[in-house]
Parts: sequence; C-alpha cells; structure tokens
Amino acid sequence: MSEVRIGFGRPVAAAAAAVVLSLTASGCVTVHGELEVVPTTTKAQAARALDTFVTAYNKADRTNDRDADAKYVTGALGSIDAAKLKAGHVVSPKGNPKYVPLKLTDAHFTIPKKAGWPRWFVADSDNNRSPDSRWVMVFTRDAVDEPWAVSYLTVFRGDTFPEFKKDADGWGEAISPDAKGLSMRPADLSEKYTGYLKNGGDGFAEGPYTSERRASREKSTRPGLATQFIDEPLTSGDYAPVALRTEDGGALAFFTTRRYQKLTASPGTDLPAMSLSVKALMSGDAKQSVTYGYVSNQAAIVPASGSANGSAGGGVQVLNRVEGITTVEGS
Repeated sequence: MSEVRIGFGRPVAAAAAAVVLSLTASGCVTVHGELEVVPTTTKAQAARALDTFVTAYNKADRTNDRDADAKYVTGALGSIDAAKLKAGHVVSPKGNPKYVPLKLTDAHFTIPKKAGWPRWFVADSDNNRSPDSRWVMVFTRDAVDEPWAVSYLTVFRGDTFPEFKKDADGWGEAISPDAKGLSMRPADLSEKYTGYLKNGGDGFAEGPYTSERRASREKSTRPGLATQFIDEPLTSGDYAPVALRTEDGGALAFFTTRRYQKLTASPGTDLPAMSLSVKALMSGDAKQSVTYGYVSNQAAIVPASGSANGSAGGGVQVLNRVEGITTVEGS
C-alpha cells in the first residue's frame, strides 16, 4: 500500500475504437460505433499515447510550463499537475532546477471493451520515481479527435496490483459506474468514502486510508492550533470513476475526492511555516488561519457482492492515494 503526494516535488505525477461504416441511400457515409461494444483502442495506439504523455509531462516538469502537458492530463491528475506547475513557475520561472526526466519501462496495457464515450484504458509500468513500484495510469478521451489524457495516476508497490479479468482475445472488462453485483457501486465510492471519513460506519475495510486516517484526524488538533476537515466527492466529467473487472469477480476502481483542511491558530500562536511553493498558491493573508484544498485520487478493490471480502468485516479496500495541494487561502 502506498500514498504519494504530488506537488512541490513531483515524485510521485488514431481511433479509440473500431467503427462500423454503412452507406446511406444518398451515398453518404454514416458512422456507427458509439453503441458497439468494442476495444477502446489498440495496444500499439495505447503505447503511443503513453510515449506522448511522458514527452509532454517531462517538458512541463522541466520548464514549469502548464501549457506543455495541458492536453495530456485531465481529471484528478490534471488538477494536481496544474497547481504544481503554477507554483513551480512562480518559484522558478526559468524552469525546474531539480528536473529529472521521467522514464517509464516495461509497460503493460489493459484495454477494455465498452460502448460509447468516454473511452479509456489502463497502463501500468516500472518507473524511475518510485522504487519497487509500478505507476498505474488511466488514459481517457471523450472523442476520436481528442488526444489521450491521463486522468488517474496511482502507485502500487510489491504484489498489491490485482490481476484483471480478460477474455480469450486479451481484452479487459469495463464496469459501468452504476453496475450491480459489487459490494458498492463505483458511482457511489466518492460520496460514501467522504461520508465514511466524516462519520465512520460500514462499507470500507480497515487500513491506512480508512480507519487509520480517521484516527489520525482525531489527533490532529493540538494546543494552540485547531484543525478542521471537510471532504467532498468529485464525480462528474473527467472526475468520474472508472472500474475494471478483476479475476476474482470484483473490481479495481479509481475515484476522486476533494478535501479542505483548515488550521486556526489561537492568539499568540503561530501557524505552521509554509514552503515557497505553497505560498505561491495562496490567496488572502494567513493572519490567524489557513485553508488548504487538496485533490486526491484513490484506487480501491471493490469485492463482488456476497464474496468473503464483501461480507461484514471486509468491504472496499482503499489501496493507495495520490494527492496534491491545489488551493491555499489565508484569513
């Protein structure tokens, strides 16, 4: 299990489907395919999308130029990356002095068959940023003439990466957000997770991003400094969850949340010191309080309904999280 924070360090940050053509009576060509269940891309096209992403990501990281990779990141990763590059440009307008090119190797692709848009696939690879781990990325696009963009980035260490179910031709199985047959619908993950962080309850397995996270929040307030948390689901557009069927009948799902963390100092007590990168994102003046806004994407194993892992005492297992500060407000 792993957690990665992107930002202020960035350690760890052709056609999409076959179409059916038919000639109308007038001789014009009509394109059908949005309703066809087809692979979302080919492995060769997925590999090119990965290479394009790495090239754009490296240029943006080297120059602190948001425009360099803006077309190739979206959703949760897009929000995190944009804030990181904005802060980096303020602190180092001539470029990132700590730049090291990202290298992704031994890439594997899981390409699902699905109908309609958006279309997406998952890539996982070794990397030179997180030792003994694999970067797992969700590539998505909303139309055939759009570039593939990475919406989710998570990091799996050791043997925690699950095996996906594939058909005889090697294609994965996409699970719709409203799909039944799981202990929790992918569409509900973000809202139920933020509710769990606030109120506790059932539905999630114990672990560092569930029970341990709630426990650490209870200890976050100390004399002279109060800490408040507000968690919000992010579920629409490019923040929508995606899920792939795993071999055991469950799913690996990716979902996004936002949280606000407000620190308020008592009179005579100083707020914790901020880095230059954090200050670069600040609006207002942090005299007594500061509110940090984070965007976070999670990867979770969602058991099949009725399975041992989905029964009482089990539940959704949040495996890892990548997050970054996107806003800072002082008052």
